[in-house]
Amino acid sequence: MAIITTDRMRNGAVILTDRHCQKRVVKRTKIYDRKCRGLYVSIIPSGTATFNFKFTDMATGKQRCKWLGVHNPEAFTVENARTEVYALKTRIGNGENVAENLRQQRAQRAARGKTVNEIIEERIEWMKTLVKKEDGEMRPRVESWENVACHLRNFLSPRLGKKIASEVTKSDIATLSNDIVAGKHGGKASVSNARHMRRAASGLFNWSAEAGRDYVTASPCINLPKLDKEHPRKRVLTEDEIRTLWRGLDREDLPCERTIRLALKFALTTMLRSGELLPLHRDELNAVNGTVDIPARRVKRRRVINQPLSDLAMEIIKEALTSDEQKYVFAGRFADAPLSRHAMSNALRGRTLKTKSGMVIKVVLGICELLGLAPFTVHDLRRSAATACGELELSEAGISLCLDHQANKDENGKPLPAVTRKVYNLATRARVAKKREVLDAWAIELRRIIGVPAATEQRLVA
Repeated sequence: MAIITTDRMRNGAVILTDRHCQKRVVKRTKIYDRKCRGLYVSIIPSGTATFNFKFTDMATGKQRCKWLGVHNPEAFTVENARTEVYALKTRIGNGENVAENLRQQRAQRAARGKTVNEIIEERIEWMKTLVKKEDGEMRPRVESWENVACHLRNFLSPRLGKKIASEVTKSDIATLSNDIVAGKHGGKASVSNARHMRRAASGLFNWSAEAGRDYVTASPCINLPKLDKEHPRKRVLTEDEIRTLWRGLDREDLPCERTIRLALKFALTTMLRSGELLPLHRDELNAVNGTVDIPARRVKRRRVINQPLSDLAMEIIKEALTSDEQKYVFAGRFADAPLSRHAMSNALRGRTLKTKSGMVIKVVLGICELLGLAPFTVHDLRRSAATACGELELSEAGISLCLDHQANKDENGKPLPAVTRKVYNLATRARVAKKREVLDAWAIELRRIIGVPAATEQRLVA
């Protein structure tokens, strides 16, 4: 340890007393203590006097200064300041790097001063950063980052965005959650939105508390009151509704493109999710195996799906591919890109077109309303197809595979170790055969429902 000693300090040093600290000055003045080397008081014209300790950092050879506190005749006197300096000198003498500790404390204070909005944007940048995945592709670190960002920006930011992140309490999160459930924040009342907000906020604060960031000491999203249970959707289209929908999708007076209508038929026929089938590329059609191979990046469980194509599904693909140059099966308006993510759902429920000022300029009715069907979603088509296959008494394990749900039982109903299929048994042939059995049977039943006879043998478009 080395205490800074200059000519000015030696000449201007006095035995510091509380009276010196109450001295009136016209400009900033420093008075050094002769009794405790390195200690000085800095007085400004407003009358505030602060104690500081100046020393040399032995690791770098640079001067450092530690702020000790503001002079107070009752709470923090000259003697209190000297006591703190003596303690610091002892720590330095014992080899402690006080300067490094000071740097860490300053960094921690700066981190703890970040607002919720600041850490939200930093978290989003971290989530969307491209990293190498198991299949070798570079994709965002959190592939659902857009949904998480939406929940943070729409629910958390408007209410708590300007608040210091380290000051957010469990009560703040609970109140926000209750307001979302009651419809007082974020639009209509929704338990689902409150659950999404909690999940996004919990991820945000846990990430903020990790070593190296330390924006908060602990997450405020613990031990929150339980939300009411959400009931799963049970909408299943009847045979009459399926018939009405299928035939209605062939009407040319519907206010949506033929490609969207074909995509809806394909969803019902194959049981694929909209995010899996809409970006379907010509190269993903496997002519040899008669399947469509959905890459892991588009699958919910991030595993490749080898979905067999029935003759009905191949008819839809053949109609959708209008030219040899078409890259995507369900191409969008400009043909060089697939349909948008919400194309099918917007077509089903309709749209309201507004100007930037919010004035309604056009209302586009949805397919459900135009065909006189009770409202349903694209996901309900998967449920309807699976339910129909169940009523045909097809293999439940096969139906589960068609839905890309992880089968956890063998043929005799005995539970299988999760690691078996995840790590060891990676064979797909048997699974594709089971799925083909279900999907071919479903295609035959679907033809019966819609009243269309079986077509001649189809060849998969390469």
